[in-house]
Amino acid sequence: MSLDSTDIDKLCELARLAIPADEVADVSAKLSDIVALVDQLKAADTAEVEPMAHPLDRSQRLRVDSATEDVDRELYQDNAPAVERGLYLVPKVID
Repeated sequence: MSLDSTDIDKLCELARLAIPADEVADVSAKLSDIVALVDQLKAADTAEVEPMAHPLDRSQRLRVDSATEDVDRELYQDNAPAVERGLYLVPKVID
């Protein structure tokens, strides 16, 4: 599929881009190459390919989920303008 200048103008409008008139032909050629590459990828037979989450057959090492620092809530809430029962009070913004 080849993109022409009207396609480029429409894409620029949708993406809120401004491409100078002297660059439209170059952009059109590059985008047409990208679309051709995607068409080649879509033509590949993937019926026998098993979906995978990672290309390597390894499990991911995860770090231990543990607290690394203590939080002194009272210290932080001393600086807050309004606190009630351990919760920060904020102004109502929806009527």
